[in-house]
Amino acid sequence: MFPKPKPFLQPNTYAYESEPMVKPTGFREYDARWLFGKEINLMGVQALGMGLGTLIAEMGRPQEIVTGHDFRGYSASIKYALIGGLMAAGCKVHDIGLAVTPMAYFAQFDLDVPCVAMVTASHNDNGWTGVKMGAHRPLTFGPDEMSRLKEIVLGARFASGAGSYVFHENYPARYIADLTERVRLKRKLKVVVACGNGTAGAFAPQVMEAIGCEVIPLDTELDHTFPKYNPNPEDMEMLHAIRDAVLQHKADLGFGFDGDGDRCGVVDDTGEEIFADKVGVMLARDMSATTPDAQFVVDVKSTGLFHTDPVLQAQGAKTEYWKTGHSYMKRRTNELKALAGFEKSGHFFFNTPPGRGYDDGLVSAIAICEMLDHAPGKSMSDLKNALPKTWSSPTMSPHCDDEKKYGVIDAVVKHFEAAQANGDEVAGQPIRDLVTVNGVRVTCADGSWGLVRASSNKPELVVVVESPVSEARMHEMFEAVNVVLRQHPEVGAYNQTI
Repeated sequence: MFPKPKPFLQPNTYAYESEPMVKPTGFREYDARWLFGKEINLMGVQALGMGLGTLIAEMGRPQEIVTGHDFRGYSASIKYALIGGLMAAGCKVHDIGLAVTPMAYFAQFDLDVPCVAMVTASHNDNGWTGVKMGAHRPLTFGPDEMSRLKEIVLGARFASGAGSYVFHENYPARYIADLTERVRLKRKLKVVVACGNGTAGAFAPQVMEAIGCEVIPLDTELDHTFPKYNPNPEDMEMLHAIRDAVLQHKADLGFGFDGDGDRCGVVDDTGEEIFADKVGVMLARDMSATTPDAQFVVDVKSTGLFHTDPVLQAQGAKTEYWKTGHSYMKRRTNELKALAGFEKSGHFFFNTPPGRGYDDGLVSAIAICEMLDHAPGKSMSDLKNALPKTWSSPTMSPHCDDEKKYGVIDAVVKHFEAAQANGDEVAGQPIRDLVTVNGVRVTCADGSWGLVRASSNKPELVVVVESPVSEARMHEMFEAVNVVLRQHPEVGAYNQTI
């Protein structure tokens, strides 16, 4: 399907630039992101590879790793620099070529390789690059591993060894076969498949056709300049394009895949976007109908329906709210052996069946199609409208400097913990429960809730409120949360409010 790559620079031949450049802020909580050329150069990427290989050995893991790259114009050269560093540190590298991120995760299982380093900046603007890494399938690195990797790379404390390299020809065919051989829909669905010119366009239409869908492709041609909009299923521009295509073609639903294919957004047959947490409730209903005492994990930004939905309650489903972030959610879903984990950003984590515990937008799309197969005569909008109504805010992000945001959150958590201990009311109601695994999520007796947490990768806080009672109660929850935040002058203006 794709040509074999040309030979790359051998390890220890520092011919890229005279000095490595790696900006420290590129090491995030659970992956790495830099502006290529401004914050990292190819020699810096090679240093990153050496650091990753060193860390893998330090962790006592076999030095064998899968790598692939997305379709950005510079991603292949970045991958080969990374490979050079990995080999210099003693790793055996399995290169699967052009890939979506879940294909690299799949290859860990399919090739029986313990570690992964996928070169991608997901839906970030052109000019960004990054790496998603892991050493214990299906998990990816969290803050501890990323902090240690940063120490190794910035301190140039590298191990050395004699690595090796193998390129796996036509690897996407193995991934596509794995996704499609077990599924054949009974119901003929017409679906819009939108990829925003990102890497998923090389694979998503073929997969959806193979399971029995009639596919309407939308911006599936690969173009790393992203000429129309960034491939981000949370972006309204992408969702509106899907809406227009669904209505024009009278499709049953529309799917939007992000730049590296690990997230999926959904638009129903009426052209209305369904936010990922509500899609998660629908999938949880479907899955718990046939699995007694089904366990789910959702992130703290997600709807309260996972606790209050009468159908989930009747089916005995249990849900835990957990930290936002794909690595946190993946790890917790794995620890609890939950059926699935759902994150509001669109990262879904299905354990066997139908997945292997990692986030794959195509597995999510297939699960949604199977859900419709289990509901003959029902449309996507029917399933959506069957959910109890809630009033939810957008994700609001008041500015707060990185150096100050965690201190503010600590103070806010203590405020609500004291309120609960004293029996104080919030927004005129007693506190039903607090979740403090990631900031604080305070839920009132009537199910209305508010969340405040620190953004993982921006100098911002994250504020979300929801009420199952009324729009007025949603506004009251916002005011109750905002009054507490306004006690801290470090908190700036909101990007938007309700």
